[in-house]
Amino acid sequence: MNWYLPERHRDRFREPFGRLFTDIRAALEYAGDAPVFAVGDVVTYNLVRSGIIPEMAVIDGITMREPCKMTPHLPSARFEVENPAGMITHELIDILMLALKESPSLVFVKGEEDLAVIPLVRMLPAGSAVFYGQPGEGVVVRIVDDEAVRLAEELFSLFEPENSGE
Repeated sequence: MNWYLPERHRDRFREPFGRLFTDIRAALEYAGDAPVFAVGDVVTYNLVRSGIIPEMAVIDGITMREPCKMTPHLPSARFEVENPAGMITHELIDILMLALKESPSLVFVKGEEDLAVIPLVRMLPAGSAVFYGQPGEGVVVRIVDDEAVRLAEELFSLFEPENSGE
C-alpha cells in the first residue's frame, strides 16, 4: 500500500515539525548526545562537515528542485528506493526499517525524500534526533518522544491510501 498527501492537507507540512534553527551548530547543541538521523542532502552534508555521521541519512540528490552539488559521500550501508513526490510508499517504510538495522546507513530515494520524516519519527527509539532542512529557513530538529510520535501519527492520518494495482 502507498499513501499520498492530498492537496488540501499540504499546508500542514509547511510548518516545522520540530524546533527550527538557522545554524547547524545550534541544532547540534540542542540535540545533545541524541543519536542523529538526517533527511535531506544539505542537512546531511552540513552534519558531516560538522563531524557528525548520522545513524541514517535519507537523501535524493536534489535540493530546491535542482541537483544537489553537496550530496555527501558516507562510509555506510547504502539502500535505494523509489518514492514519488507527495507520497509515502510501503517500500520507503520497509527500506527505512531495514536501514535502521545497519548503522550508519544511507537511503537514496529516487523521487522525493521530504516526507520520510513522518515514518522515521514513528519508528525511531525515544530520544533520537531527526534533522531535516526547512527550505530557505534552516534546519529543523525533532527529538523523538511521545508527543513527536503522536504528531507524526496525526500527520500520517492526513494521507490517503492509493491503490497501486496490486
